Amino acid sequence: MATSPSPPYYTPTITKMSKLLLHSPHFTSIHGRTLSSLLILSSPHFTLSPLPALPFHRPSSLFLSPPPSPLRSFHRRTFSVRAFDSSEEETKGKAVGPEVNKIDDGGETFASLREDYPTGEFQFEEFSWWRKFTVKLKLLIAFPWERVRKGTVLTMKLRGQISDQLKSRFSSGLSLPQICENIVKATYDPRISGIYLHVETLSCGWGKVEEIRRHILDFKQSGKFIVAYAPACREKEYYLASACEEIFAPPSAYFSLLGLTVQASFLRGVLDKIGIEPQVVRIGKYKSAGDQLTRTTMSEENCEMLTALLNNIYGDWLDKVSSAQGKTREDLENFINEGVFQVERLKEEGWITKICYDDEVISMLSERLGMQKDKNLPMVDYRKYSRVRKWTLGLSGGKDQIALIRASGSISRVRSPLSVPSSGITAEQFIEKIRSVRESKRYKAAIIRIDSPGGDALASDLMWREIRLLAASKPVIASMSDVAASGGYYMAMAAGTIVAENLTLTGSIGVVTGKFNLGNLYEKIGFNKEIISRGRYAELLAAENRPFRPDEAELFAKSAQNAYKQFRDKAAFSRSMPVEKMEEFAQGRVWTGKDAASRGLIDAIGGLSRAIAIAKLKANIPQDRRVTVVELSRPSPSLPEILSGIGNTLVGVDRTLKVLLEELTFSDGVQARMDGIIFQRLEGYAYANPIFTLLKDYLSSL
Repeated sequence: MATSPSPPYYTPTITKMSKLLLHSPHFTSIHGRTLSSLLILSSPHFTLSPLPALPFHRPSSLFLSPPPSPLRSFHRRTFSVRAFDSSEEETKGKAVGPEVNKIDDGGETFASLREDYPTGEFQFEEFSWWRKFTVKLKLLIAFPWERVRKGTVLTMKLRGQISDQLKSRFSSGLSLPQICENIVKATYDPRISGIYLHVETLSCGWGKVEEIRRHILDFKQSGKFIVAYAPACREKEYYLASACEEIFAPPSAYFSLLGLTVQASFLRGVLDKIGIEPQVVRIGKYKSAGDQLTRTTMSEENCEMLTALLNNIYGDWLDKVSSAQGKTREDLENFINEGVFQVERLKEEGWITKICYDDEVISMLSERLGMQKDKNLPMVDYRKYSRVRKWTLGLSGGKDQIALIRASGSISRVRSPLSVPSSGITAEQFIEKIRSVRESKRYKAAIIRIDSPGGDALASDLMWREIRLLAASKPVIASMSDVAASGGYYMAMAAGTIVAENLTLTGSIGVVTGKFNLGNLYEKIGFNKEIISRGRYAELLAAENRPFRPDEAELFAKSAQNAYKQFRDKAAFSRSMPVEKMEEFAQGRVWTGKDAASRGLIDAIGGLSRAIAIAKLKANIPQDRRVTVVELSRPSPSLPEILSGIGNTLVGVDRTLKVLLEELTFSDGVQARMDGIIFQRLEGYAYANPIFTLLKDYLSSL
């Protein structure tokens, strides 16, 4: 029997379950009474019930030796029921976990197991004559909406926000899994002659851009063409376009290849003017979430962290773009430092292929494909081609199934009455999916796909527990997208193996909490509030009309310190690392995936395809055997989405207002959330904290 081509070793299928609400993450909300922005991993008190040791799945004798991994995994772990049973003094200086091989690290040893993971790299193989024949038969009986003319060009407009969640037919915007699936389908679809990408301003993180760029490079193995048209192009867009064979731009194109920046805004001066005093306790010298409220300038530690992140992203951009264009890193850096914006210079220096309009590119492609001048170039767009099933193209998966659970957006414990569709991770619904996978015998392994800066700490802890229970029965791989920090990293730690992109933002193990003293503001506006209480600390959070008493401030600080220790120790346990070693990597610091891997916070660098390859390894599924990846679940469209999808633009509800009301109502409790400044500025998300937006609008109107 003919062997299957290597790339589509997995095929996503959709299982409709309870909805997982997702949305673009935003800043931590400012509550009317307290600032509940504790970026911690767990509630102040938690216990670990005994769990069976997680099985360490070794390759069976059926495996061929996997290709060497470009990055060896650190901290392959099994979990010990002894975790947190001993006191802090007893565990000090020890790895919080089982005894494993000791790896020297700069004079210190820490627990680690080295293991090479399969890369999951795409390898294009021609279909056998039999598979070509069966594909032709399937195309003859395909649904009408799957019909595509031979010689068609797939066109995709990559601009705006790109969600990590699957989209329904009526949902607007782009979906990363559907973009990548379309590229894979086009690779093997005999009707598709090439891909024409329109690349414009993107509002997504570098992790998603890396994933798409990898698929573009994979597509080129098929021998089909892939070209880019860039009317508006900055660094992130050029990062994508440079992976294509040719780049075209109109004469009036907006090119802004000037370098990368990170910006931080500070509200302390504004709050002083309106009579609001933020009382914030920071644990972790790099934890900067409270700086927005308490400082007027950037701290040295925050500057150090942001500089390191920026250097990593900028260096990666220089290396990959210069290599793709056949230039040296110095050539690219010198070109950027000249401040070139003229499209003509870009053409002269070889950074773009040709200056022409969209219709001219289409005419040129028609000529290359041998189309008659009076015939239009057959094209199919992203949305229509997304409806073509993999089965139709002979790319369906095998009998072995791997569950894929997506966790995208801000984390909350329960769905609020004010929440909108696609508005984040709801722990209750996520846990239902985890339990269904654990109870089902059909799934050989599970992948948790995370794209979240965190949120409610209790919700994160509950999900962590359920992921650990799942990992005790079958292999679980965490795959990080743009960001998996604070609560997002907390979820990932429960998995047996963590995979991230080079530029994924992760870590952020630190604590910040506080409240607002609104006494001066109340005095200015003539408002008064009196409290009758019982209990020494009853007014700790209730009395926002005065500052903390000394004893209250001491208790508040101790609580924050305890929360940080819980976070740090749990991270050390999950990664089988001494607490002292984890302390070096914690302190609220955010790392890129590349740096996190070298410090043992993650295990491997790669995208979803590598996570699937590792899941196959752990589940004793041969790498050359196809599997079916079951997506648990596609969000059901809301009525506004359906009406908007058929052209009614008058039904939209102000998303920002609804998110604001939800946060104001449900922001009590500990938060495990990454600094919004880092997330918004480096990740490129368009939505900031709605309270900041309203405050800015209010002040501008004075």
